[in-house]
Amino acid sequence: MQSRTKLFLTILFPIQIIVIKIFSFFPEFVERFYSNGIFVYTSKILRYVFGWLPFSFGDILYCVLIVLLIRFLILKVFKKGVPWKEVGLDVGATISIIYASFHMLWGMNYYRLPLHEILKIDDQYTESELIKVSEKLITQANSLHAKLESNDSLSIQIPYTKEEIFQKSVPAYDQLNGILPTLNYEPKSIKRSILSLPLTYMGFSGYLNPLTNEAQVNGLILDYKAPTTSCHEEAHQLGFAKENEANFIAALTTMNYNDIYFNYSGTTFALKFCLNDLYRRNEEKAICLIEELRPGIRKNYREVNEFWESYENPLEPIFKGTYDKYLKANNQPDGMDTYSYVVALLVNYYKN
Repeated sequence: MQSRTKLFLTILFPIQIIVIKIFSFFPEFVERFYSNGIFVYTSKILRYVFGWLPFSFGDILYCVLIVLLIRFLILKVFKKGVPWKEVGLDVGATISIIYASFHMLWGMNYYRLPLHEILKIDDQYTESELIKVSEKLITQANSLHAKLESNDSLSIQIPYTKEEIFQKSVPAYDQLNGILPTLNYEPKSIKRSILSLPLTYMGFSGYLNPLTNEAQVNGLILDYKAPTTSCHEEAHQLGFAKENEANFIAALTTMNYNDIYFNYSGTTFALKFCLNDLYRRNEEKAICLIEELRPGIRKNYREVNEFWESYENPLEPIFKGTYDKYLKANNQPDGMDTYSYVVALLVNYYKN
């Protein structure tokens, strides 16, 4: 790449930031012309191109980029007489290209209409409404657990492989057509991440590669969590960039699918958000509701906590802190602390 081109791309970077900021003030425009327009076609093209591969092309791409970064540091930075002007242009041009690609291929979805406006529901709720929905979900979770396991003290083990869960997630999304007609998940592009071990140590269940539109699921997570994790990453694929909205769609998808194991995974997933939020508002009432759960459900929750605790390490808070800052920089002011809006969607959707 010539120096003149690098300079042009570097100058273009702050201009891009300004343009994106302007777009953020017009969510209706982004919703209509990007999320339900350009993105529908570009995302499908990417899933057709990469979805058929039995491995994650996006993971390999990240590995190659890391190797190229190391090579760049060795050849141009970690040496005497650093050509700072050249290095600056290289870095500026690269960041500019990545920033443009990210927003054109997926990132503009951060600035679409909030999901509660799309669903035409409220985004506020009272403690009494939260308690009512939590009790409803507890009744539903206990009923599902009883159907799956006669011994109320045993946790539920999902009898599907992760590949089978990925396959089932496609018709699960088809059943949402009456609720969110725009969610047409075709073709499928969801895979085990080949970086599952690093993801686990970083504390993540999965991620979406915005450059290839591949949904990556951590292959090490418990199968009990795989249905909601898969549907969460697929919600990202379909243009719901915000974590709280993807969590709600994952709950909605799994709870409405005609599969009792998906229903159990989704119901307990939604319930945990509600109980966590209630605990912060009314600790005593939350503890009383938790006691109403069958012991096997509480055991499922403990198994998930124990899994993540077994991989705790000093670097995990750094990775999560970095991701928290990334979320705040992309129109999610609460960062990783997104319980309130997830619960607002759940309560207002299920309160009647």
